[in-house]
Amino acid sequence: MSTEPSKLPPSREKLAFAQRLRQAMLAAGYDDKPAVLEREFNTRHWGKPMTLHGVRRWLRGETLPSQDKLRTLAEWLRLTPQELQFGRDPVHRVESSRNRWDADLGYQDRELFEAFLKLPVPQRKVVREVILAFTLAERSRQGKADKS
Repeated sequence: MSTEPSKLPPSREKLAFAQRLRQAMLAAGYDDKPAVLEREFNTRHWGKPMTLHGVRRWLRGETLPSQDKLRTLAEWLRLTPQELQFGRDPVHRVESSRNRWDADLGYQDRELFEAFLKLPVPQRKVVREVILAFTLAERSRQGKADKS
């Protein structure tokens, strides 16, 4: 008598991960809902996007994310991948506030990033394209200035 893998009850490891993920989302100021997780994850992950069904399975403790997705989740929630996957270990806790990329940003830039992150995904893609176009134009202008 064989049981399909999808019909097996969630393991303790998967359930514990789901609980840590939910707690981390709440601690970071987000609702622990699949739609929120899907949106926030897909705005940060550069690989294949997750579906609502896929992230719901994480939150239910039915599946675990791959290592690259775990890293994306951990960065977003300001945890180490090990903390998210296995729980807190106070002796080996990594300080997430150290060496932050945005440590030197001013208030207006931080406000801009917050506004950007609140935009729907299609609008964020347009903004990214505009920024990249300006970056390429500036590089081209600097290249011409260096030749003069």
